[in-house]
Amino acid sequence: YGYDNSYMLDAIRQYPGMFSGVAIIDEGAEGLDGYMAELKSQGVRGFRIHPKGSDVEHWLDADGLRTMFRVGAEQQMAMCCLIGPESLPALDRMCDAFPDTPVVIDHICRIGISGQIHPDDVKRLCNMTRHENVTVKISAFYALGEQKAPYHDLAPLIKQVYDAFGPQRLMWATDGPFQVVGSHTYKESIDLIKSGLDFLSDDDKQWLLCKTAETVLFAV
Repeated sequence: YGYDNSYMLDAIRQYPGMFSGVAIIDEGAEGLDGYMAELKSQGVRGFRIHPKGSDVEHWLDADGLRTMFRVGAEQQMAMCCLIGPESLPALDRMCDAFPDTPVVIDHICRIGISGQIHPDDVKRLCNMTRHENVTVKISAFYALGEQKAPYHDLAPLIKQVYDAFGPQRLMWATDGPFQVVGSHTYKESIDLIKSGLDFLSDDDKQWLLCKTAETVLFAV
């Protein structure tokens, strides 16, 4: 639907208190400040952003994105980044410039999407823990590493990210509908968190499956 968020906003209206929205907007449009505040009043708590060209070193340099980060800090609305590790240096700089902006890095920063998990990529992601408002989604297991359930090959990667960020800055995500493409299932994805990672305590699981998302994406 491009920049049309009406389907999501309608679902939020129909089920008060059930959903919180992450919108997609045109960062080049006029009046971003007011539009972002308006969307917040309708239940939006974040915005999906991603590089739109090959220049990942400067993907956040546009004035509109700087406006979004500024308003994100003022309104406590998260910048939800669909990126790979090569885009982290630019995000690192933006987090320095706007330290109060909540930031969510989607899908373990897509580390392992090539089939190989490179230590330098993991280190780069874990270094983002110095920004206290950065959280990471632990998700999209179907696309990472061996890309095969029960996804236990991802346990070392998740453990490193867990050790760096702690459970209160990690959240599981469905990545619907892609997690159910082919033979993959939501159950296999959530079972990795519930029973496939022996370093997670029961309290850790509550943070990954519920509390972190509540804190970042449902807070008023």
